[in-house]
Amino acid sequence: MTDTVEAKNPEAKSLELKTPELKTPELKTSNMETHSALPPEETERLGTEIVAALKTVFDPEIPADIYELGLIYKVDIKDDRTVDVEMTLTTPNCPAAGELPTMVENAVASVAGVGIVNVNLVWDPAWTPDRMTDEARLVLNMW
Repeated sequence: MTDTVEAKNPEAKSLELKTPELKTPELKTSNMETHSALPPEETERLGTEIVAALKTVFDPEIPADIYELGLIYKVDIKDDRTVDVEMTLTTPNCPAAGELPTMVENAVASVAGVGIVNVNLVWDPAWTPDRMTDEARLVLNMW
């Protein structure tokens, strides 16, 4: 997945997860001047460690982690170290709907330096298998 660290506003850094090609955060620059209390190195460290933590969370019915499945849509790292996560499920009727958001919250909260973690379940855009990385496709034999 491509991870883009992007300044959304002066109070937040955002790690946007868009496509399954690249797995390391890239700094996206703009002409907008931002002032963050977190140094770029700390934002990059947090982003990398949050992604690693997300890769430890597995849907109980699927033998691939939720990050590689493409279930994580967005991670916002704010200056006060609050982390907002937007995620989805493979289907609204997913039996793990009650437990996966809590598992994500606990995984992200385990990263050193992370403050409050908020996980929001979203349905738009709907998840499709196109969001999976090659690693997930290999594990699920979906070539």
